[in-house]
Amino acid sequence: MTAGIPRGPLLALTAGAALISLTGVLVKYAHVPPTVSGFWRMLFGGLMLTIALAALRQWRAVRVRDVLWMAPPALAFATDLYFWHRSILVVGPGLATLLGNLQVFLMALAGVFLHRERLGPRFLAGLAMAFGGLWLLVGQEWHGFTEGYRVGVLYGAFTAVCYAAYMLSFRHAQSERSSLHSSQLLAISSLLSALVLAAMAFGDGERFAIPDTQTLLALLALGLVGQCLGWVLIARAMPKLPASLVGLLLLLQPVLAFIMDVVLFHRATRPIEWLGLILSLAGIFVGSLRGAKPGEPDAERIGELVE
Repeated sequence: MTAGIPRGPLLALTAGAALISLTGVLVKYAHVPPTVSGFWRMLFGGLMLTIALAALRQWRAVRVRDVLWMAPPALAFATDLYFWHRSILVVGPGLATLLGNLQVFLMALAGVFLHRERLGPRFLAGLAMAFGGLWLLVGQEWHGFTEGYRVGVLYGAFTAVCYAAYMLSFRHAQSERSSLHSSQLLAISSLLSALVLAAMAFGDGERFAIPDTQTLLALLALGLVGQCLGWVLIARAMPKLPASLVGLLLLLQPVLAFIMDVVLFHRATRPIEWLGLILSLAGIFVGSLRGAKPGEPDAERIGELVE
């Protein structure tokens, strides 16, 4: 182990990234429509966070203004899950997770327009690497894919857009409602997202019933891993580790998701596609290491990698 790097935060961040990588797999194991799995994920996760904060006596009184501030990020994240869960079921958790992580570049572009940040050669190199890798993964065979598969890839791309919108709106709400802990804001956002997803599922005529034990366990695990435990481990470890190490370890999420897709769901992957995966991940890592604006630590920026 590198001298000066604390073992506890290192293990916590590694565990958190590994747990988050399970979310796509759990969506596949849940025998419910994608919007319904998103609803149960957010409902279970929001309730778990609320109960945990209340048990630790860290829950503060919530006012109407707090709920209104969290409405935009809740809508953005609900839309994110709407597209992402559909992408998972069509193209698999590996590629869907990789596509979602492209929001790193959208966040960078938002920084240019909102904070007048400058994008240097490192960002452009990362962008070229990431999209070059994606071309190896899906671009060269694009016309050979079924229409449904192409739609699934586009859903994954829309996920990145929605997740970037979620990050931006959540940060803004957090700065305006700094009296509430981020975990409580996440709990509020999760429950509001559950309401949005419930309306979406109802509009599509989908049923909320949980048909079997496997689905129940998968949905409970989604709430625990996707909204609670993984996030807590990552959030607590990030400030104590070097930004470059944080970015590298968080890439375990798409790496492990892709590997599990191959092992568990028998995704056929050629050597050139593995090369594309490596190239895309390297590009995302390079793009995530852009300089932070004054007053914002690099580790917080790197945290955008978490889906």
